[in-house]
Amino acid sequence: MIDNPLVQKLGNHTIILASGSPRRQQFFKDLGLEVEIRLQDVDEVYPETLKGQEISAFLAELKATPFKENLASHEIVITSDTVVWHKGESLAKAADEAEAKHMLQKLSGAWHEVITSVCFTTSVEQRLVNAVTKVKFAVLSEEEIAYYLQKCKPYDKAGAYGIQEWIGAIAIERIEGSYNTVVGLPTHLVYKTLMDMVS
Repeated sequence: MIDNPLVQKLGNHTIILASGSPRRQQFFKDLGLEVEIRLQDVDEVYPETLKGQEISAFLAELKATPFKENLASHEIVITSDTVVWHKGESLAKAADEAEAKHMLQKLSGAWHEVITSVCFTTSVEQRLVNAVTKVKFAVLSEEEIAYYLQKCKPYDKAGAYGIQEWIGAIAIERIEGSYNTVVGLPTHLVYKTLMDMVS
């Protein structure tokens, strides 16, 4: 029986995933990795001068800060952040239905970027990778937006939508880049980075 190359490479290393997202947790299962979930409260505030990828990179590194001083030599902490960037504006998680509706109206019929940054932190080094995927929405009717918000309540997602949900099935016309990046984790970069980090 052939072993998973990444599991074999990691050996006795422990992967700590600092995310409560069930989607990100599932991606690590898909990669064949067992992870330990450790959550830390971080005030996700970034300088207003940052744009696009700078925001997700800053926040991914910020989320790693509470872990830095207490890591064992065999532990790798993975933190990440996803930004929806549209016409020079970051569309973060919606506070309520009205804000989510406004975001989806902005995305309707337009291109936007979904940027996910992933930070890998050990006791001796830190690496950061970024992935950008361009997404084109069809024009959404008021009824479609209202139905989606009622059905899925996507208030925990950047840009107020989840590509894997109903809206992805009816509204995504084109994608340029990795689908998984839009869901919340560029798994191809996670795999490559972990393979490179462990000698």
